[in-house]
Formats: sequence, C-alpha cells, structure tokens
Amino acid sequence: MSEAGDLRVRLAAFDWLRERVEAHGDVLARAVLVNGFVFEGNRVPLMSPQGIFKPRVCELPLSITTSPNSPYRDTQSGELIAYSYRGTDRQHPDNVGLRAAMVRRTPLVYFYGAVPNRYVATWPVYVVGDDQADLMFSIAADEATHVEPAGLHRSSEERDEIRRQYVTATVRTRLHQRAFRERVLEAYRNQCSVCQLRHQELLDAAHIVADAEDEGDPVVSNGLALCKLHHAAFDSFFMTVRPDYRIEVRPSILEESDGPMLLVGLKQIHGGMIQLPRAVRDRPDLVRLEHRYERFLRAS
Repeated sequence: MSEAGDLRVRLAAFDWLRERVEAHGDVLARAVLVNGFVFEGNRVPLMSPQGIFKPRVCELPLSITTSPNSPYRDTQSGELIAYSYRGTDRQHPDNVGLRAAMVRRTPLVYFYGAVPNRYVATWPVYVVGDDQADLMFSIAADEATHVEPAGLHRSSEERDEIRRQYVTATVRTRLHQRAFRERVLEAYRNQCSVCQLRHQELLDAAHIVADAEDEGDPVVSNGLALCKLHHAAFDSFFMTVRPDYRIEVRPSILEESDGPMLLVGLKQIHGGMIQLPRAVRDRPDLVRLEHRYERFLRAS
C-alpha cells in the first residue's frame, strides 16, 4: 500500500475510535479493538497480542499497546512516554517499523491498559526518539487537528516539540486518572462502597489522600469507589471513613433538616460499614484513613 493509502487507513481508524469513545467513553474493551472496523472491504483490527501492531492493510505499524501487566519497561515518566522495543533484536520487523514511522512522522494510536482487557485510547501519537542502546522509543502525543490530511509536515519542528510536550503531559495525567478509576471500581465490584449504587456513569474513584500530596499514590489502597453524591460529600468533609471502615457523618450535618435526600443520602449512612474489596491488598490503607480522619475532625 502507498504512503497516502496507509494514511487514509489511519484517518479512518481515528474517526472510528472517536465514535467509539463518544458512545462508550475512552476506556474501551479489548474485544472491540481486536475486532476493529471495515475499511474498503477489509477488516482492520486495531491491536493484537503483540504490543507493536501492523494490520495487513497498513505499510507501517498502526498502534502500540502497554498491557496492564506488561513485562516491558513502558513508563510515563519525564516529558515523553518511553516505549520498549519488542524483545532485544534491534532489527526485529516491529522495531524497524516503528523506526520508519519516526522517520516519516507517521501518526499512531497508543493503547494503555487500565485493567485487564480494558484500554485507554490516545491518538495521534508519534515516535520522536529511538534509543538503541537502551532499547526504547520515545513517544509524544499530539492534537488530532495536527494530523495532516495529505501526510505533509508543514509546521516547524520547534513548535511541534513544544506543543507535543504539553499534550503529552496532559495525556499522561489522563492515563493515570483513568487507570486509577478503572482499578478502584474493579476492586469494589463496580459499586459505591457506601450505598452500593451500580451505575458506572455515576461512580467515581475517590482519593483518600489527594494525588498532589506525598502519600497520594494512584494505588487501589488509596482509593474508594463512591457515587458522585458520596464522593462530593467525602471531598467536602461532610462524611468520612474511619480506620475501622465505619462511616462518620459530620455532626452539623446530622443536626440539619433539609429534605429526604439529606436523610437518606447522608444521615442514614452514619455509623455503617463500607463494602470492602475482596482482596486484602486493595482495602483502604489504614494509615491514610487515619490521616484523612484527622483532617475530617479538624473540618468538623
């Protein structure tokens, strides 16, 4: 396939992904991505068991994937995304393909595994560096509006670098947030730990210690699955979860009279136990809960 034909497939893949994300959110099921879409009579999968994936209809790789339990050293540290070679053979066809994509400035899709079989899709991304000594590529994200329809590179490299560093930083934050949410909700069996509401659209992953603080690591034990009402109440210190996993509502709230929502949503949960993850390692960290409880008492 010609370079222009290859680009047409990519643009069709981007459009298809945009439609899926608008309909289902930006965390997509692996089965949907493996099945892919039809382009001019040919089925185009978007991923495979290999991290670097080139469908038959493309000249160069279309996507790169970091699985939730990847054996590689993919990371979002620094200004760019570091992506490992396939294996240790620098001349493996997959590595050669990504190298060619770097030279041609070919846009790709990056799939980041939030939990097993669910991936956050980011596009377009570009290969912007190749460290053959460390067996790593450098990946930068960009805005969709900067995919040139004719495959031409019109903007300056300096402006590209500045824009992509900014977009990549935003993407890294989004990947961490989505992965944290998916892992916390999975641990709590996709329901609010306080009221057992199961509608995913109304569920959040709340940090016990905020991610901006020293102990605010994006790990499941620093999270609680909460519906949007209880998340807002938790963040505002209207309620908290004590280190014994019991819910405590602020005394001033218990004394208020403000209709049935206050009664059912907050007053009646006071003193109850939250529903815990089955895995002990995923349960709320007691030290973090203690720190949170101390802040709750000061706010009360």
